[in-house]
Amino acid sequence: MSGPAERLTVGGIEVVRLLDGVFRVDGGAMFGVVPRTLWAAKAAPDGENRVTLALNCYLVRTPGANVLLDTGIGPDAGRRIVDFYSFDRRPGLLAALAELGLGAEDIDVVVNSHLHFDHCGGNTAKRADGSWAPTFPRARYVVRRGEWERAHDPAGRDRPSYRPAALRPLAESGRLELIDGDAPVAPGVEAVLVAGHTAFHQGVKASSGGRTFFYAADAVPTAAHVGLDSITSFDLYPVETYEAKKALLDLAEAGDWALGFGHDPAVPFGRLRRSGRRLDVVPA
Repeated sequence: MSGPAERLTVGGIEVVRLLDGVFRVDGGAMFGVVPRTLWAAKAAPDGENRVTLALNCYLVRTPGANVLLDTGIGPDAGRRIVDFYSFDRRPGLLAALAELGLGAEDIDVVVNSHLHFDHCGGNTAKRADGSWAPTFPRARYVVRRGEWERAHDPAGRDRPSYRPAALRPLAESGRLELIDGDAPVAPGVEAVLVAGHTAFHQGVKASSGGRTFFYAADAVPTAAHVGLDSITSFDLYPVETYEAKKALLDLAEAGDWALGFGHDPAVPFGRLRRSGRRLDVVPA
């Protein structure tokens, strides 16, 4: 999945969707209370009621920095997880970067929307001796402080989603930057709280020349989730998700923002268009 549709220019900033792979998950879990007859028209399920999702990462190329938004599942997820979700990691994040002529050492900043294993698994990689090390050796890793603390002491329901042993090397290496509120991470690029999926889930806003791109991550995991009722059963705080998503979509529609989605395999970038009371997504 590469080509012109994978790139977007926002003023003096270029944004590129990088695919760490695809996986499958139960469609009912992904769309919550929305009836199957409605969500299946937008995300066709297979014979086991699973929908195909992408592991989307985004590279924001500013004049002064390469900023990577999320890192996918990475190469060391473990066989049980890979088999359960039918992960296919082609092309993989590092291979996608290589297609742009970039290596791991060319990334200046990594911003994690949250620390579930499918959004930060590529933060670190296993050495030959079984220890972990940061994948991007020159990068600052920007994470919400509350999310970092939750990842190391998760609620029971959310415990399988976190892998603290793979995260600790970020702090030990001195590459970790914890933020407590909305904050700039590079010129023109800002981390913004969009809570609900987790308590400290954040999106990333990149603005230049009067145009804006917003990476919604799991606040709006696919274009089909723009409907306010489409809230996944994986969201820990669904009421907060609803309110945060509504506020985000109102801003995105009013400002004609381009949106990036955490898991949409077919729509790398979308803009919102209103049809009566309904919001539709059109390719950006």
